[in-house]
Amino acid sequence: MAGMMEGKVAVVTGSGGGIGREIAIAMAAAGAKVIVADIGASLSGEGGSATPAQQTRQLIEQKGGAAEVCTESVAEWGSAQKIIQAALDHYGRIDAVVNNAGILRDVIFHKMTPEDWLAVIAVHLNGSFFVSRAAAEHYRKQESGTFVHISSTSGLIGNFGQANYSAAKLGITALSKSIALDMQRYNVRSNCIAPFAWSRMTQSIPATTPEQHARLAKIQQMTPDKNAPLAVYLSSDAAKDVSGQVFGTRMNEIILFNSPRPTRIVHRAEGWTPETIAEHAAPALKAGFMPLDRSGEVFSWDPL
Repeated sequence: MAGMMEGKVAVVTGSGGGIGREIAIAMAAAGAKVIVADIGASLSGEGGSATPAQQTRQLIEQKGGAAEVCTESVAEWGSAQKIIQAALDHYGRIDAVVNNAGILRDVIFHKMTPEDWLAVIAVHLNGSFFVSRAAAEHYRKQESGTFVHISSTSGLIGNFGQANYSAAKLGITALSKSIALDMQRYNVRSNCIAPFAWSRMTQSIPATTPEQHARLAKIQQMTPDKNAPLAVYLSSDAAKDVSGQVFGTRMNEIILFNSPRPTRIVHRAEGWTPETIAEHAAPALKAGFMPLDRSGEVFSWDPL
């Protein structure tokens, strides 16, 4: 049986390990020819090695799939263009982009350095723009193509010590919506996935109490491959009517997220003063305030 990505060429960034690797493997299993793009850096973005990407390619080839490696960085315009060019050089076209590359520089906000901020924004947000923008030229000409961007509940909801990562990840949802709007006329689609998984990115979660250990054991069952089927589906023609959406994948759950929309409005014919806001507007709006909660509190049930 022909796979859902038969005849298509997919670029998956950050596919030397974790979720990216599983998406690349699933793309190939679905019939796509894959560019495994990964610079092989540490979790915080240091160093570089071709080994992780080559390992992913070997895993794909062992299963009879087709893959090539690109070790260029997503974080610069010139190198990001080379990632898309690799698809054209090796396979003659580009049909699907998965912007998965990311680094972490977790630190409490008041101790975050400019370097911590810029490094994370460069890979996640700038990288998603650069790679998408490079592909857009070709998508426009052929009047087809898909984007799947990896977001996070750290951005959609919130988390401690991740101002840089959260800002980038929520920014990506707005980037995706903009691409979906701007490129709809070219039959190009763009969606986001906020994945849950036990991988290199979550291994720093502390576990000292019995409760934390129990929770950790459950999180460890959320293997990265659980996120791959949705990425393949969204990149395939089967999802031709799905664009501008934000999904979550958690164990065997698929979540659809809403986007910010007005929830309450107060009006005063004569206009507002700071005093009348304090007296009338704020109390009326307060019932609709979002709590200062974190991702783990919103997703309070065990992964299903």
